[in-house]
Amino acid sequence: MFIELFEQLGLSPNEAKIYEVLLSTGETSVSRIAVQANIHRRNIYDALNRLIEKGLVYRIFQSGEHLFRPVSPDKLMEMVKDKERRLVQAMPELKTMYEAEYHAEAAYIYKGVEGFKNYMRDMIAVGEETYFLGAKGLWYSPQVSTQFIDEFQDTARRKNFEYYTLYDPRVKEEMPLALEGVGGKWKLLPEKYATKGVVDIFGDYVVTFTSVGIGNFGDDGLIFVMINKELAETYKTWFRYIWDTCPDAR
Repeated sequence: MFIELFEQLGLSPNEAKIYEVLLSTGETSVSRIAVQANIHRRNIYDALNRLIEKGLVYRIFQSGEHLFRPVSPDKLMEMVKDKERRLVQAMPELKTMYEAEYHAEAAYIYKGVEGFKNYMRDMIAVGEETYFLGAKGLWYSPQVSTQFIDEFQDTARRKNFEYYTLYDPRVKEEMPLALEGVGGKWKLLPEKYATKGVVDIFGDYVVTFTSVGIGNFGDDGLIFVMINKELAETYKTWFRYIWDTCPDAR
């Protein structure tokens, strides 16, 4: 029932099966574990020793076959918090390493919902004025959690960077909540300029999307990322021209 969860928390498949058996049975022998977990006896001892090292199981010594008993599942939460604490401690050095590898020019592709989140993280990392051309209200895609977007917007407000958005004209009818929900200044492109594409510009980044729907990035969408200062400045200039010639600034 909880084997997949235990694996996600860092237990091996055999450890997860054994720990679940122990939770449901209490004090248990290796013989009984082998039957209930459907693991060969010779593989159980190694997994049990690892569980003991992790503090999730302890051995009860007795004459005959020893028994094994699980500790409270609270130990799992303690393990997660300990990993989080160690990651927080290491984060400054990890970021220093990452930034040291920064390349002034690059081109790559993000894919899927996790790629979309990475693009949003890039925007936060740059933290500069941002321009959205042909925007489709993708922040409201069902594949992206509201918590992620709320955290993004909170960080953007703290960093105090502005958005300028030229929305696809269909957004007004199909995703009106995006017009005010995204924030910043915005305009609607005229009806005849609806497209399937999106272009976002921030810092030295030019980011393009293709074949996205209104308010829906999709599960397998592609994001093409280009990092080049001159290219970004060119796109910003074009964006400002379109903005200046488009009516109804908000």
